[in-house]
Amino acid sequence: MKTLLKNGKIIKDQLEKKDILIIDDKIAEIADVIDCPQAIIIDCTGFVIAPGFIDMHVHLREPGFEYKETVKTGTQAAARGGYTLICPMPNTNPVCDSVEKLKRFLEIVKKDALVKVRPYSSITTSLSNHGEIVDMAAMINDVAGFSNDGVGIQNSDVMYQAMLKASDIEAMIAAHCEDENMLFGGFVHRGIKSKTNGWTSMTSLPESLQIARDVLIAEETDTRYHVCHISTKEGVRIIKDAKERGQKVTCEVTPHHLLLVNHDVENSDFKMNPPLRGIDDKYALIHALIEGTIDCIATDHAPHAQNEKDLGMEKAPFGIVGLETAFPLIYTNLVKTNMASLSQAIKWFSINPAKILNLESGYLVGGRTADLTILDLNNKKTIDKSQFYSKGRNTPFEGWECYGWPVLTMVNGLVVYQDESFNRKGK
Repeated sequence: MKTLLKNGKIIKDQLEKKDILIIDDKIAEIADVIDCPQAIIIDCTGFVIAPGFIDMHVHLREPGFEYKETVKTGTQAAARGGYTLICPMPNTNPVCDSVEKLKRFLEIVKKDALVKVRPYSSITTSLSNHGEIVDMAAMINDVAGFSNDGVGIQNSDVMYQAMLKASDIEAMIAAHCEDENMLFGGFVHRGIKSKTNGWTSMTSLPESLQIARDVLIAEETDTRYHVCHISTKEGVRIIKDAKERGQKVTCEVTPHHLLLVNHDVENSDFKMNPPLRGIDDKYALIHALIEGTIDCIATDHAPHAQNEKDLGMEKAPFGIVGLETAFPLIYTNLVKTNMASLSQAIKWFSINPAKILNLESGYLVGGRTADLTILDLNNKKTIDKSQFYSKGRNTPFEGWECYGWPVLTMVNGLVVYQDESFNRKGK
């Protein structure tokens, strides 16, 4: 099968008009002009062609919580958001903590997924702080890494043993950093808004203390260590110092922690973990992302049923959805405002996640797999949660007007999503 993308623009130091020939699942050629009469032609005039996005941190909820999301609906949402590969966390029921459970999950993926799925295994059995460390060597070839996301590793000795084991096989530990002893029941960040509304709050210490602990253990054990959804200026400072010392440390940040602060919290659709922080944290995160201390953007896509979010601020579960809105939010609020360039955004969404995960994707290069997304940078649309492909409707960005919408997504050279505004004849 041959497909020819005509007249699109690809992202170098600036936008360059190129044709891209895809044969079967590979990019065969990228050139100024390509003629291939046998190919299916997709006219990309007026659009930008980017390497497919990679999300290192999502929750697909299956198995065990299919009423919130499934592999099918979650990957449909991912495809709509321009993602060609996503990495779901293991806090499902049962927890993905063994070869047998991983195999069963991958069978669901093979049957139902629209995009590539590379899951995490848990670090310990059943996500228990006292559980045994999983058989990392038996699963490393089929997972993105190992993470107890949602609860984190509370005991330093357990994290030390896990990192020793991961270091031996060059596996990645991805950490949800939260010292539960320092939460004191808090579910929002401490500030004027929490005091005014009588919400039980927390400081930045639960996160920053565990980042500091883990960075030191990772240094001692020479482990690949990735910080999930960093949200504090103190955490940024620790990561920056670790990178300057040459440690194998990376981190991700979410769109909501880049664009919202604790004063914006209105209802449970703004409740997530870690919580929205102060304005000084927000700008520290933006600065760290632009300068390269923060490596990539991940959504922490966390769908919940509406009746769960309707329980109110104190009882509603943490988390928001993000797969379908991440790139438009970042493009509109960081790129179009000239805080960052389009090429930087592509690094955050494609190139850097691919590097962290040791994947050959992330670039538009001849010979590589044809995973890509076509973007409309000029059409303004309003975020409308009623139109989400995800089962989750829990977003704080309802009604935001954004540019930079994915209009077509290809995985292995096949179209897995096409917006109704894109008729493959260009514009």
